Order: sequence, then C-alpha cells, then structure tokens
Amino acid sequence: MTDERQPAGNSLAPATSSPNGSGLLDGYPGPALILSPDADVVAANPRGAGVEALLKHNALPEIMTLLGRAHEGHTIAVGTVTLAGSKGDVVLEVTAAPWNDSGLLLLLARDLTMERNLRAALVESRQRYKDLVDVSSDFSWEVDAQGRFQFVSPKGAIGYRADQMVERAAVDFVIDPENYDPLPFLTRTPIENVEMWMRRADGRTACVVLSAVPLVDPAGAWTGARGSAKDVTEERAAEAELSRARRREQLLNYVVGTIRDEVDPTNMLNAAAQATHQALSADGCRIFRLVGKNKFAIAAESGVIEGVDDIQKAFNAEDTEGHVAEITIGRWNVLAATTHYRHAVNGAVTLWRDKSKQPWDDDQRLLVGAVAGQLGIANEQITNHERILNLSRTDGMTGLLNRRAFFEEDLPRRLARLQRNNQTAALYYVDMDNFKKVNDIRGHQAGDEAILELRDIMMEFSRPGDVIARLGGDEFAMWLDNIAPDVALKRADTLIENSKRLRKFSGMETHPLGISVGIATYDPTTNEGLDDLLARADAAMYDVKHHGKGGFRVAPPPGAALNLPPDAKKKTETKK
Repeated sequence: MTDERQPAGNSLAPATSSPNGSGLLDGYPGPALILSPDADVVAANPRGAGVEALLKHNALPEIMTLLGRAHEGHTIAVGTVTLAGSKGDVVLEVTAAPWNDSGLLLLLARDLTMERNLRAALVESRQRYKDLVDVSSDFSWEVDAQGRFQFVSPKGAIGYRADQMVERAAVDFVIDPENYDPLPFLTRTPIENVEMWMRRADGRTACVVLSAVPLVDPAGAWTGARGSAKDVTEERAAEAELSRARRREQLLNYVVGTIRDEVDPTNMLNAAAQATHQALSADGCRIFRLVGKNKFAIAAESGVIEGVDDIQKAFNAEDTEGHVAEITIGRWNVLAATTHYRHAVNGAVTLWRDKSKQPWDDDQRLLVGAVAGQLGIANEQITNHERILNLSRTDGMTGLLNRRAFFEEDLPRRLARLQRNNQTAALYYVDMDNFKKVNDIRGHQAGDEAILELRDIMMEFSRPGDVIARLGGDEFAMWLDNIAPDVALKRADTLIENSKRLRKFSGMETHPLGISVGIATYDPTTNEGLDDLLARADAAMYDVKHHGKGGFRVAPPPGAALNLPPDAKKKTETKK
C-alpha cells in the first residue's frame, strides 16, 4: 500500500524504508496504526488488526474523538478506552498524533489491563491489611494454670503497663467475676468475642471483648490459656448513645407529628401537652404562653393536675432560659423549660412526676429541651394566627369588633348560651347625630377624633363581659349579657348624658354632635331570632332620630308594631 499524499523530502517523515511506515509499526509492542484524517487505515501492525476491525464497524467512538482532536489541533491527544472482552474488560491507553505533513495520523495503543488489575489488587491488599489492623486486638495475653498473667503484650492493657499485670491473677482485673462461669481468662474451650467488664488502672470500667484458646500439656492436662482482647468501651458507649438518640428522635417526632396533625391552632397545644406527657412517661404536663412581661398563662395541660398549682409560681421564679431546670414541688419532681422563637421567650413547658417514681434522666432532659424548641415555633404560629384573626375581626381605627365578627360570630354564640341558661340581654344601636357636618366643616381628622371619643365613652360605661362593635362610619352597637330592663335603661341614660362630651367636635353650634340610641331587650322565652332582634333595635334608634335625636328608645316586644315615619327605611340607608 502506498501513500500518494506523503510529500517528498519531509523532515518529519518517519525513518523507515517503507513509504507508509509499516516496518516501523511492526516494532511497536502494542496495536499501532497509521490512518487518514477520515480514519481509513493506511497501515497497521499485526496487533492493530483488532482495532482496525473495530474502527471499520464504528465501534470505537472514543478513538474517533482522539483522532479528530489530534488532526484539528495538530497535537498529541491521549485517552483511555475500555473494551469488553470474553475474560473481562480490556483497558487501552490510546495516543493519537500527526504522522507527517500529509495529514496522516499515528495511533498507538498500550494495554493497561494488567497494570490496572495489579493496582486494584494492591489497593485491595492494602485495604485488607488496614481492616485487619483496625480489628486487631488491643492486647494479647497468656495465663498459667493458676490463672496468673505470664504474658501481656508490651503496650499493656486497660491503662496498666505489662509489668504491672504479669504475675497477677487475671481475676483481680475483672468486675464481678462471679458473673462468668468460667472466667474467660480461664477457659477450657476455645471462645470467640466474649464480652467482659474490667477495671481500668484509673478505676473506670472498660468493656473488653476476648477471644482465647486453652493450653494443654502433652498429656492433655490444662495448663492455662492465651488469647487476645480488644477494648470496645467507646464503641459500646457510642452505640448506647446512638440508641438513646434514636429513641429521643422517635419521641420528638411523635410529639411534633401530633402538633402538625392539628389543623386548628387552638387545639395544637392541647395535642402537644398530651403527646409530651405520654412520650416522657410523666404524670402530667402543662404548657404556658407568655401573655405579658414575665407573665405566663396556662395554654394547655394533660394528666394529673391536682396539687400542681404552685408549678407556675415556681417556674416564674426559676431562671430556665437556655436550659432545662428541675424543680421539686411537694410530691412532684418537675422539669421546666422556656420556649423561644428567634431567641425571645414566648412560653414554657413543664412536666411532673411523683418523687416515688424513677427520677428524670439526662435523655429526658434533652428531650424536654427539644420539645420546648418545637413548642416555641408552635406558640409563634398561634400568636400569628391570633393576630391575623384579630385583624379580620376588629375595626382598624377603634380596635373594636367589626360588623361581621359582631353579627356573624359573637352574637350567635351569645344567644345560644343565653337560651341554654335562660338569661336576658340587651342590644344597643348607637348612631351619631349630625356627624356629617363634622366631616364637612371641620374635616375628617376631627371626625376620627369624635369616633374615638365615643368609643372611649362606651368602653368607660360597659362591664368586662359586655361587647362593643363599630358597625361602620358613625354607627356602633353594644351587647349586654344578663342585664335587667331597669339597669338597661339606666345604662342608656348614662350614655346619653356622657355623650355631651362629643359637642366639642360639632360642625355647627345649631347642630351639636350627639348620639341616638335604640334598645332591644332579649328574652329567651320568646324564641326571637337574631335578625328580628337587630331589626327592633335598629327601628328604635331611627324612631329617636325622627323625634329630635339626642335620646334613646326601647323597642316594643317582639311582634308589637313600632310607629315609624314613611321615610324611615330611607333614613336607615343614609348618614345622619
């Protein structure tokens, strides 16, 4: 085969008598080929026949890539190719380089299979040796027929030097030797990996695993034993700690899962108290929320709660920030921990157990701390929920209940309770007189101040159980549970009298700012519905509006007609 593309006189041409270099290729110990840029084989040595066949079948894309890099970059390209063989993979190191200026390429391959296998065997051998060293004994030993150490490996054992153990009885180093029958150091049969507790030189205990064989004389009489031992104290301690950690994780996951399963935030802490109480085998649990400066309120509790009234007092007096405190109160051993969110205390958790029972251990203290961390998040979520709920239920300016919360949530609940308890109540509809003139003449700032003043008046003359709402604009409502009719009238009279404080906000002296009040009393025996009750109070208030304003009117009983002017309906739809 001749290469018509080879230029004459090329200084880079191979020193060979053959035009295509085949003679030079024969001297290479591995596959060697000369190829055109299109990967057509120009020449090949006998060892290259297999590579040539694979190239013709496009079975070596990696080599094609190397050839392309060598040709395009006029450089040497080296790579590794793995071929599947009948006896396993064959690994070749392939070098592609320009052959001469004619564009031909030289391809040389070197078999790395044996080298790779030897390297892998060496690595495996080193790993095997390392494993054997890792599991080797901490010390070797031999005892005589009297059970005295005759040999201990030079490095000694369990904190003793070898010379401190030789000639001493092996039993002297064993904790509770009567628990072993026979003592592993005195075994008459081969033993392997027998666990035994020994006493270190510093007095601490050591867990040792022994393997040993008995020693006998030519007559078959027992003369002692020899073996090896490994100190596994740290491993056993680590295993025990891991087991305890897994147990704590399981219990914590149980508590956290219980909390997360509760959709209603108000039930979240109740579920947490019960789950924590059960997870820690406590007699009871109480969860607190921070409701003021250093003031904790009970949010949930579970279990036995008799005789634990002083727990909160003791907890408040205890500095538990950042750690779990243990407190003794009467018959109870109490664990207490504050809950945090972003390093700020937002509550606490306490658990108690009768002093006659097993005391709290370190694992339980750790678990209480972990539970406190989760409860801190739960407390924050509940606080945010309450804040959002409060925003949805209250009037932004006055902080009073809004119309929806008052009519759709609060009053239905109160009516149901009054019906069960057979108690009366009164609904006040309060509307400002001449309020529009305040906004028109003095501005909305004065109007806002007047609204806040009326809020203060209504709150000043209400009881803790009463509820006040701003219905919108200058309209307010007040609900008074369990109030007698005569007291309801006195309360209305007091409101009218104190509403004179609003006159300073009047837009015109001839149209003083004041209030008109309509009152509807509720009697559970009448089975009156909420809509009818509201309609009576509203009608009574507009009756006052029609007859001069600045007073109050009690609506007739259910079913009785209230004489209103023909335009009363229109007045209910306009501002006064």
